[in-house]
Amino acid sequence: MARHLWSTIIRTPLSVLTAMCVIGGWLGAVTDVDGGRIELSATTGPIFDDFLGPAGSAPSSQLWDYDLGGGGWGNNELQVYTNSPDNVRLDGQGNLLIQARRSGTGYTSARLVTRGKAEIKYGTMMARIKFPSGQGLWPAFWMLGSNITTVGWPQCGEIDLMELPNTGTRYNTAIHGPWTPPRTGHWSASTSGATTVDLTAAFHNYWVYRQPGVIMIGVDGTTFGVYTRASMPAGGQWVFDQPMFALLNIAVGGDWPGPPNASTPFPATMIVDWFRYTT
Repeated sequence: MARHLWSTIIRTPLSVLTAMCVIGGWLGAVTDVDGGRIELSATTGPIFDDFLGPAGSAPSSQLWDYDLGGGGWGNNELQVYTNSPDNVRLDGQGNLLIQARRSGTGYTSARLVTRGKAEIKYGTMMARIKFPSGQGLWPAFWMLGSNITTVGWPQCGEIDLMELPNTGTRYNTAIHGPWTPPRTGHWSASTSGATTVDLTAAFHNYWVYRQPGVIMIGVDGTTFGVYTRASMPAGGQWVFDQPMFALLNIAVGGDWPGPPNASTPFPATMIVDWFRYTT
């Protein structure tokens, strides 16, 4: 969810990355259990939210908090984030719903964060998500450094597991970090492009695997992006070997997707079946 007027962009073709890695060796077999909900049969991680609870209730406050308000969020976005059940709630069937809505002359949505609740560092973070699509919609699953309140952005670092502006057939994964002073601004490394599969048509497992100096991002069994300290641009700082927190949100409008139009489906719903982090 960074500003997309990037100062440095490194892109790796998806055709190269798809042959590089399958994550089954790290995570174990994926098994359908309990009425269609999915758990990883080989491991049980320190964090696993299956979003169980009565319909209309809030997700667990032990893990989730909210970013609230408007103001454009650095990208001229149009939505105001709330914690209202109109925008975020459990569906009573083991899913979290995040909904962007048209509200009078504006828009409301929700942005969930694990900030202050979960320290996510090395290992694998993953969620099973069905994203929405439509002109002006910008759903995302991403991470920010836990030290953002003290050092700010981009010094905290950002990892974008998946962004799907407007359509499910154009994707973006990226990392963003600061330059070494006195140079200001930020550098980015990105893997993005078109896919023949509409990622918003069904649930998919979106994941990031982190080890010192290495970040791997993928969907289901395919690696979409591999980013390393060694491949960082000269003068860039690698700030990703630190605790980070997860974010799930739907932005509306902004510099990248542009504004919604008459064809944009509202309410637009992101459905999250489960979220987990394993070390």
